[in-house]
Amino acid sequence: MVVLAASILSKSGKVLVSRQFVEMTRIRIEGLLAAFPKLLGTGKQHTYFETENVRYVYQPIEALYLVLVTNKQSNILEDLETLRLLSKLVPEYSVSLDEEGIGKTAFELIFAFDEVICLGHKENVTVAQVKQYCEMESHEEKLHKLVLQSKINETKDVMKRKASEIEKSKIDKNRGDKGGFMSMGSGRIETSLSEISIPSSGSGFGSGSGFGGLINEVDSFPTKSKGRQPSSATAPPKGSGMQLGKSQKTNQFLESLKAEGELIVEDVKPKAGQAKAAIAPPTDPITLTAEEKLNVTLKRDGGMSNFDVQGTLSLQILNQEDGLIQVQIETGGNPGILFKTHPNMNKELFSNENILGLKDPNRPFPTGPAGDAAGVGLLKWRMQSADESMVPLSINCWPSVSGNETYVSIEYEASAMFDLQNVVISIPLPALREAPSIRQIDGEWRFDSRNSILEWSIVLIDNSNRSGSMEFVVPPADSSVFFPISVRFTATSTYSDLKVVNIIPLRGGAPPKFSQRTNLVTENYQVM
Repeated sequence: MVVLAASILSKSGKVLVSRQFVEMTRIRIEGLLAAFPKLLGTGKQHTYFETENVRYVYQPIEALYLVLVTNKQSNILEDLETLRLLSKLVPEYSVSLDEEGIGKTAFELIFAFDEVICLGHKENVTVAQVKQYCEMESHEEKLHKLVLQSKINETKDVMKRKASEIEKSKIDKNRGDKGGFMSMGSGRIETSLSEISIPSSGSGFGSGSGFGGLINEVDSFPTKSKGRQPSSATAPPKGSGMQLGKSQKTNQFLESLKAEGELIVEDVKPKAGQAKAAIAPPTDPITLTAEEKLNVTLKRDGGMSNFDVQGTLSLQILNQEDGLIQVQIETGGNPGILFKTHPNMNKELFSNENILGLKDPNRPFPTGPAGDAAGVGLLKWRMQSADESMVPLSINCWPSVSGNETYVSIEYEASAMFDLQNVVISIPLPALREAPSIRQIDGEWRFDSRNSILEWSIVLIDNSNRSGSMEFVVPPADSSVFFPISVRFTATSTYSDLKVVNIIPLRGGAPPKFSQRTNLVTENYQVM
């Protein structure tokens, strides 16, 4: 009774993962697995077949096959039990049961197979034990990492101290070289000059000077809005000693650039709240997140070449005692949406009563920390359509050349289905030295000079501004330069209109408190 190999194949016969448990050549295992799709029959009730030398025991898992290759003397009942255990392990390690998902978790699946089968014989283990063995938590390893991190932090502190000592010695040396006639005022100016780090080599405003570096830094993110002038630099407060922030010399230089017509924007550091993720971690005991990703390709002359919506419903439970539950949902009744449950879900319960529950009612849902926003996938769906009325935002771009200038008019029209938030329309431009001339705009704009992209942003599109336009002027250019136009936005409603109606506790008692999050985001939205 020996299992020769455990493999995962696609429906087309492509080998994704294969683990051999006895000594055999690569040519032989490839030959055995290549023969599997040819021997696979259709319309048969059993899931095994035999050849002259081996037996194939298999189980379909969505678009994949889990195959055990055994010798003919092996106990088929034990092989079926092994196959059943492996089929439970595959969804535990692979989030998506397709070629990409299996490829990303190939090594984890091989390690799990090794815990189940040893030298061709099944070990007496459960799914929970296999996961525990594969985690391999080690107290010594954690202690080693803590010691290593403390050494790294200590080295960084020593490096900072040395750097400050070197900087201080340079300042003292410069003061000593100037002689004893230097006044306090000149000392303060010299300190300010050292703050903006102008190197001694090079002169003028070229790239080799400190001023050139400052110009490049200022021009790297020029941001402008409608009807708003850029704020000017403020002078430092009066007083002696070292001044924090921008120095007086730097401010004088920025003022001179402004006098020459340059656009200067303050380097505003993001607030601590903005640096964090936009989605706050859940605080309720149970959180369900319905998210849809939108992939749309529109044609520049009108029409649509692609419209695809992929949605997922994920569950996150903070407390382990709330794991024995079932989720009752309600869909919007859109006939174009195809729903598919996770392999561990009870499909009959969902199709008959719209209730999401595990096949084993005694098995709780896994729990996760508050910072883990991914959760456990329960349900996924997909919708494809050729109806242009389903598009939430359409873009029209009209470039026209007049003399030595190209006038570009862009307008958007938003559907009444959604209120769109944080809308950004990115238009590629020809290589420009200066920002384009904006003649009219509904919203705000930003020019990315490094990538030569003009970004048109609207914070919110609702019933008050379902349509809007922008007009700008650039040097003569071909109309194809302004494509493809990329769009990104978010919305708090979805095409499926999926709602969580109730949480059913299997242990009885009052239903636990839960919250639902709904989000529509763009994954790839372009006008070609």
